[in-house]
Parts: sequence; C-alpha cells; structure tokens
Amino acid sequence: MNNAAPGGTENGTGSVTQIVAKNAGNAAAKVAEDYYNSADADHFYQTVWGGEDIHIGLYEPGDAISDASRKTVRAMAERLAGLKPGARVLDLGAGYGGAARALAADYGAHVTCLNLSTVENRRNRELTEKAGLSDRIEVIDGAFESIPLDDASVDIAWSQDAMLHSGDRRRVLSETARVLRSGGELIFTDPMQADDLDDAGALQPIYDRLHLRDLGSFGFYRETLAALGFDEVGVEDMTDQMAVHYARIAEELKARRGDLESTISKDYIDRMLTGLNHWVVGAKERRLSWGILHFKKR
Repeated sequence: MNNAAPGGTENGTGSVTQIVAKNAGNAAAKVAEDYYNSADADHFYQTVWGGEDIHIGLYEPGDAISDASRKTVRAMAERLAGLKPGARVLDLGAGYGGAARALAADYGAHVTCLNLSTVENRRNRELTEKAGLSDRIEVIDGAFESIPLDDASVDIAWSQDAMLHSGDRRRVLSETARVLRSGGELIFTDPMQADDLDDAGALQPIYDRLHLRDLGSFGFYRETLAALGFDEVGVEDMTDQMAVHYARIAEELKARRGDLESTISKDYIDRMLTGLNHWVVGAKERRLSWGILHFKKR
C-alpha cells in the first residue's frame, strides 16, 4: 500500500508536508519509546497505574485502579461482534499485554501485540508465558506507524490510550485500515482534545510533556476514518472517567510516595504529579475528552 500523499518533491521523496509529518511522527515515537523504557516509568506503571492494564479505567465508587482498568477491557470487548474463538486481533500499543491476555483467555482470540517499548514487551512475554497463553499471543517490537503485518490479515484492531503518542495519527489509521479485512472492526480509546477547544494554549503543558503539536479528537477520528472507508458503529464520550482516573492515580501516588521513592526517582514523581493535575483540570474543564470509539471497515 502506498501511504504517500499525491504529488512530491523533485527528488521523489514525498511532499514537504508529508516529510514534516513523518519527522514529527518519528520524533514523538522516539520520545515515547525512551520514556516507557525508563526504569522510573516501568516501576510506576507496574506498581501504581494498574499493573497489567495501563490505561484509563471505568470507575464506580470504591473501585481499585486495576479493577477499573479491567472494566474498560470488558466494556470494549462486549461491543465487538467479531470477537469469537480464533479471531485475529491486533493490539496497537499493547503495553504489558493485559488486554491481549483477557481477549485470548476469555474469548479465544489470537492476538498480535505491537508495542515500541522493549521493556514492556519483555514483561508482556513473561506474563503471557506464565498465563500459558504463548500459543495465542505474539509480541512484536515495533511502532504502529508501520505495522509489520500483511494486508487484510486482521479481524479486529484494538488500541487503548496509545495513539496520542504518535505524531502522525493519520498514518497510524491508514496502516490500521490496510491490515484490517473488509468488515473488520476497529475499537480504541484515546486521550484527546475537545472538538470545540477554543484555546489550544491551555493544553500546551500536555503537548510539551508528550513532545506533540496537538492531540486527536472525536471529530478528527470520525472524519479520518470515514475517509479511509470506515463506518461508525458507536462512539461514547466518557470524559468524566478520564478526570476520575487521573485523580485516582495522583491520589495513589501521593499516598504511596514514601515507599515508592526507593524505586522511582523523586524528580519523576514530582513531574508525574504535575502532569496528572494538567489532565484532571483539562478533563474537568472539557478541554480534553476521552471515550470508546468503535468503527467497522466497509
């Protein structure tokens, strides 16, 4: 599949816009890779964020972070008509593989985990082997801007809170469309900016932290996926859960700080608490958005 935009430079290397987008995507991917491979991040996400599931949870009063995070997996899985024994699932940005193991164990799916962090992938493989699911789950080191799978080889594409890390989300969606078969389903969550955001500068601390120029939005994903040949199955705005989740992470981090400083640096904890507050405020003020997005390829 040719992902290049029409036209190009005289030397045939692609349009200026395309080259800038590619460079931005590569830079963002490198930042994310270095971050998730760091010892501080690895300890933090294992011990505070949710263990095997490192994404935003769906909360009821009193829920533990790990329980709420697993509820998100179940809520997404229940929406999928094609999630049956033998279904071929691609998990884009799979983290520690908690969702993949749930899909394999509970639904009989065969899951390919694509993730750029070698540290997370190592843990994913260890947990998958321990669960006795290595025959149903493959873990690949790589980025989702260039998916190392054949055309129309996947029944379901799945992603949780990962696409925001790409500086070229259109390419991620284009690659996803390429590997999905006709009639295949795409379901994902992503921390996004609001469609009606009137002051992008209010989110600059978040952009700077992620080394990005912007975030996706419900409107961006709807428009881009429609152009790529997808029909919308259902999009549910659950931004309130985003505010709850980041607040719960901050609360847990503060409560356990004394113990955690033996394995996570003080500087990392300070920066994380500041960053979490930006997400909480942004979600409460509706400058940010989050939810479950479900599409079907025509």
